[in-house]
Amino acid sequence: MTYEVKSLNEECGLFGIWGHPQAAQVTYFGLHSLQHRGQEGAGILSNDQGKLKRYRDLGLVAEVFKNPSDLESLTGQAAIGHVRYATAGGASINNVQPFLFDFYDMQLGLAHNGNLTNTQTLKRELEEQGAIFSSSSDTEILMHLIRRSKKATFLDKLKEALSTVKGGFAYLVMTEDKLYAALDPNGFRPLSIGRMKNGAWVVSSETCAFEVVGAEWVRDVQPGEVIIIDDAGITYDHYTTDTQLSICSMEYVYFARPDSVINGVNVHAARKRMGRRLAQEFQHEADIVVGVPNSSLSAASGFSEESGLPNEMGLIKNQYIQRTFIQPTQELREQGVRMKLSAVSSIVKGKRVVMVDDSIVRGTTSRRIVQLLRDAGAAEVHVAIGSPELKYPCFYGIDIQNRRELISANHSVEEVCEIIGADSLTYLSLEGLIESVGIDTDAPNGGLCVAYFDGCYPTPLYDYEERYLESLKEKTSFY
Repeated sequence: MTYEVKSLNEECGLFGIWGHPQAAQVTYFGLHSLQHRGQEGAGILSNDQGKLKRYRDLGLVAEVFKNPSDLESLTGQAAIGHVRYATAGGASINNVQPFLFDFYDMQLGLAHNGNLTNTQTLKRELEEQGAIFSSSSDTEILMHLIRRSKKATFLDKLKEALSTVKGGFAYLVMTEDKLYAALDPNGFRPLSIGRMKNGAWVVSSETCAFEVVGAEWVRDVQPGEVIIIDDAGITYDHYTTDTQLSICSMEYVYFARPDSVINGVNVHAARKRMGRRLAQEFQHEADIVVGVPNSSLSAASGFSEESGLPNEMGLIKNQYIQRTFIQPTQELREQGVRMKLSAVSSIVKGKRVVMVDDSIVRGTTSRRIVQLLRDAGAAEVHVAIGSPELKYPCFYGIDIQNRRELISANHSVEEVCEIIGADSLTYLSLEGLIESVGIDTDAPNGGLCVAYFDGCYPTPLYDYEERYLESLKEKTSFY
């Protein structure tokens, strides 16, 4: 096999603060907590008495702000920050956010998490009207819509722009005197509000950042809402009431940190319930449970408790391997996997192992981990996946936008099992996933977007419709 490693990646993470004398420094710590949401670039934009300043670069947060002077220059009591993984636009410094726009009458800072589904249509219309884009990111579209609006106030301009863009989005917008936070009508991407002891307001993609900066959770931003924060306090408004909660189910399965709470559900607890349900649906004899570090450890714990099988640390992850580039030969690719992950022979040798993982995308990584366990002496390797089969692309902020990349879209469960070299393969049922997350809502699918599993998208796909229909006709062999 010569195909390359492919894993799931979320687009980015947002952090904003208003009313703190060291706003940029707090934002730096907040972005560290959100580093798992994007490793390609990072940036912080500060507001010092109405003057907006920014520093950004490619790399991890600690790499971007390695010189203390870079952070110290961002003075002021308000800031927004961003960590990026590109789904729309390439990995260029021009696409690293927050964006800063200098107009004759105002400055505007902008950061975005998600992916717009009508980007091509809007960009073509805006360019025909004379708009010039300085990046290839879809984020910039919102700024052009705001500036072309004929509404009287900035808030009304923003509301009109938010009603025009479609898809999955969480935005932070900074002006000279206000911080705005907004979420798409389906709430695909998470966004929460917290407050620090000194009264500063904080907005973050995940609540795990609140613990680090000493903030307490106040509430989640709701679908269709626009939140306004300034020196007078916080105001909750909306730009549309035509909403339906469809939070990305992969936030609970894979993306979010275990200590985050999304829509009132702790991510670790949800993953444990997924593991318990997976054990109930599992139908094979085994000796031990081994979770694939790190995102699958919670599910493995739940599987172990439900099945009564010991939960063993049969796989060890090298925590100091941050990023692995695609290697030119099969031998080097195999070595790259072994650098990141090791099987513990003394634990798995002679055992029938249940290998619990969160998902299978291309199957490449699963095949190599199965082989690691076999090389370490495992008698049998039964793969148990804490989510249903990934069969359909995502257009709301995950970098899988065609079915060619998905092994389950092209092969049956039995074929995938053979390809990855496992003795058996069990996926969590869709019903099991929805019930395990357990959001308290009457919304369809328990308030989750599960389109990656069943192909039923909660919104029109707009510019992606034709691409999606074409992808249904394609079939790729992973043998």
